[in-house]
Amino acid sequence: MMRVFVLALVLAAPAAAQDMASAPGGVVRMLDKLTGAVVDLSLSRGQAVTQGRLTVQLDECRYPTDNPAAEAQAHLTVLDAAADQPVFSGWMLASSPALSAMDHHRYDIWVLSCDSGFVAPEVVVPEEGADEPIEEINEG
Repeated sequence: MMRVFVLALVLAAPAAAQDMASAPGGVVRMLDKLTGAVVDLSLSRGQAVTQGRLTVQLDECRYPTDNPAAEAQAHLTVLDAAADQPVFSGWMLASSPALSAMDHHRYDIWVLSCDSGFVAPEVVVPEEGADEPIEEINEG
C-alpha cells in the first residue's frame, strides 16, 4: 500500500511536473524466472500479447516531451491464465521499476521505453586500416 502512495506522490508532484506526451506504443521486457528466458514485447497502445501463461496489455505509454529518451511511464494490465483477476494493473516507471512492480512467482515484467519517434543519431565507426589521420575537432 505504501508503494502505491509513493507512486501517486511521484506522479502528482508539482515540483517534478513535466509536459508529457502520449506514445503510440512501447517496449516491455519480460523475464521467466524459471527458465531465465528474456523477451522484449513491442506493443501498440491497447494491444495485448500472450507470452507463456501471461497476457500483457499496454493501456498507455507516456514520455517527457522535452527529453523523449529519458523516461517512460506505462500503464499495464497483466493477466495470468491461472488466475481470475489481473495479477497487475497499474503504472510502471522505466527509471524505477521496483516502485510499482508486478508480484508474480514466475514472471517479472518492466517497462523499457515508449515509442516516441525519437531516433538516436547513427554512430559512424571508422574503417580499420584507414591511412588518413583522424581530423581534430578542436584545432587552434
